[in-house]
Amino acid sequence: MRKLELHWQILIGMLLGILFGFLMTQVTWGKDFVGDWIQPFGTIFVKLLKLIAIPLILASLIKGISDLKDISKFRNIGVRTILIYITTTVVAITIGLVLVNIMQPGEGISEETITKLTDTYASDSGVTSKMEEASRQKGAGPLKFLEDMVPDNALAAMTDNSLMLQVIFFAIFLGISMLLIGEKDAEPLKKFFDSLNDVVLKMVDLIMLTAPYAVFALLAGVVVSSSDPELLLALLKYAGVVVLGLALMILFYSLIVSSFTRYNPLTFLSKMSPAQLLAFSTSSSAATLPVTMERVEEHIGVDKEVSSFVLPVGATINMDGTSLYQGVAAVFIAQALAFDLTLANQLTIVLTALLASIGSAAVPGAGMVMLVIVLESIGFPQDKLAIGLALIFAVDRPLDMCRTVVNVTGDATVAMMVAKSVGKLGKPKVKNWDDHYEEVK
Repeated sequence: MRKLELHWQILIGMLLGILFGFLMTQVTWGKDFVGDWIQPFGTIFVKLLKLIAIPLILASLIKGISDLKDISKFRNIGVRTILIYITTTVVAITIGLVLVNIMQPGEGISEETITKLTDTYASDSGVTSKMEEASRQKGAGPLKFLEDMVPDNALAAMTDNSLMLQVIFFAIFLGISMLLIGEKDAEPLKKFFDSLNDVVLKMVDLIMLTAPYAVFALLAGVVVSSSDPELLLALLKYAGVVVLGLALMILFYSLIVSSFTRYNPLTFLSKMSPAQLLAFSTSSSAATLPVTMERVEEHIGVDKEVSSFVLPVGATINMDGTSLYQGVAAVFIAQALAFDLTLANQLTIVLTALLASIGSAAVPGAGMVMLVIVLESIGFPQDKLAIGLALIFAVDRPLDMCRTVVNVTGDATVAMMVAKSVGKLGKPKVKNWDDHYEEVK
């Protein structure tokens, strides 16, 4: 019997996880059972992916740069990457603003629903912590993000996944320095990082063997911890606008892939589906990064010189799905709480959401922190901020899952575009976990 493709295995695991989660909500002990005996396996899986994220970035980026014969190639890749990421983010925010202004989901929210949502979530620790973090970020200087990119201790940066930009900076610095000392002197270090890169990619293959079971555990945990169904239904129109916008972004990426790279968009989505499904399950671009890199390099054919820079940077600064959500959420809250928005306010949303996405962490819930910054930029009343966040908190986790899919798909699209523009999009070379198993068993 032919073995099912990985994305089908993951999809089956997700569906079974959702069904099992709903089943567990029907019994009194169900939530505790899932939390104690099922969800830990999903948590272990996410930890394994995060465990190898930093070594993978370090090894692949240094290998990619040290393989270059001309530093100007890296400059070309870097400039194109940043410009394309900025462009796609602006497109995403614009799509969100157009949809929310046309469909006006905030107009249908009753005073009773607003009161109930406020009572339920306004004092929630999740809401208050997001406001405190946003206040801290907003109080930083205009060049704080540049300052934060440079580590004062490279080893310390490698111990914290939220400091990924610092690791990228160190890897680029080290890679360029290796080029400048000459190929002969750099060869021993280059061989070490080449070998480390191959080993970490093999670790990705091994971790992915457990993916179908892990997403079962993750989705079951999400379902049993979901909010009041009545509140979710009240926010269905708002959630629908966000999901429609995210679907349009996937269509936008497909058109770019088809027209710019001449690659079949359905094949592209099929090849990326394991990474997309993991992004949906984990709500984290950073946790999904090792799988995204493996799919883009081995299954699509993007050269490591490109993917090793474009994808780690994208996981940190490119958040198209999250930025689109910012636009929709900000206008939805303004509509529901009768706060009039001018054209200048909406242009401010575009600019602030763009800048906030660059400094935001690639972790679950970062979008809420960005949203507070966006709302404050348009003069939203401070005393209503908690109410505004409470309005959307009930559906934030499922929407976070959806927008992370778009973030990851956007990273892969830009990697293909950059690779095509510099002649580094070739034929894929798929590696399996057991390629050398016969030699060692």
